[in-house]
Amino acid sequence: MSDIHVEAFLDKDSETFSYVVTDIASKHAVVIDPVLDFDYKSGRTSTQSAELMLAYIQQNELKLDWVLETHAHADHLSAAPFFREHLGAKVGIGAHIKQVQTIFKEVFNLEKEFLPNGAQFDRLFHDGEVVQVGAMTIRVIHTPGHTPADLAYLINEEAAFVGDTLFMPDVGTSRCDFPGGSASTLFQSITKLLALPEETKIYVCHDYPTKGREHEYVTTVGEQREHNIHVHDGVTEAQFVEKREARDATLAMPRLILPSIQVNIRAGHMPPADEKGKVYLKLPINML
Repeated sequence: MSDIHVEAFLDKDSETFSYVVTDIASKHAVVIDPVLDFDYKSGRTSTQSAELMLAYIQQNELKLDWVLETHAHADHLSAAPFFREHLGAKVGIGAHIKQVQTIFKEVFNLEKEFLPNGAQFDRLFHDGEVVQVGAMTIRVIHTPGHTPADLAYLINEEAAFVGDTLFMPDVGTSRCDFPGGSASTLFQSITKLLALPEETKIYVCHDYPTKGREHEYVTTVGEQREHNIHVHDGVTEAQFVEKREARDATLAMPRLILPSIQVNIRAGHMPPADEKGKVYLKLPINML
């Protein structure tokens, strides 16, 4: 088993953590959940966050093999195409993205040429699949509930990148009220994650710090089982579902959900330009 190094990058606007995970011996690496900066008021994108990650990769002379998406995010746009263009990285996501694409093709009335078959990505991962990067072994764990297509990536059986399933213990768990979401399914997915050894590190995709602490991004299975406010040991599925659904009923939609989903189900690419070369995103009314 190889040694790995994890470098975390925080996008403060969406409170998203992106990661560069490196096999130290071979210098092969993966990027997990990269962010494309997007100013909603002006409709302008920038690659400032991605460029910081690129600079780190280049300065450390790393070979980037993959961009790994934990799911089609609803709170930020993906910068996967940036790393594909600059470093030749392949882009992977869970095979159930096809279900998410089907749902949102209808919501956004996307062009008939957009096929919900996952072909926009280089690879669709299935539960239990193993990806080798240098001497680094990445095991795919399907963790639906937040969306049908969520994945966790377990690297070297010691570090789990869990996307939007678990947050830091004092924040709890992710919402389940998006189309295709399910609190019961999320509980089952989290149960699977928390069956890993207690010392397994858990790297979260988001942190919304409670009063008195700064942003954090890593915890352990043991800490989650003891302290997670939603799913600590002893919480039943019925109790979790009741609490999660009550909480979700109070939440507003994420600020960037409408632009994010349209882009992220395309593997981070924008919709096709019109006859004048202009690109537009849609704003569905009374549909979410």
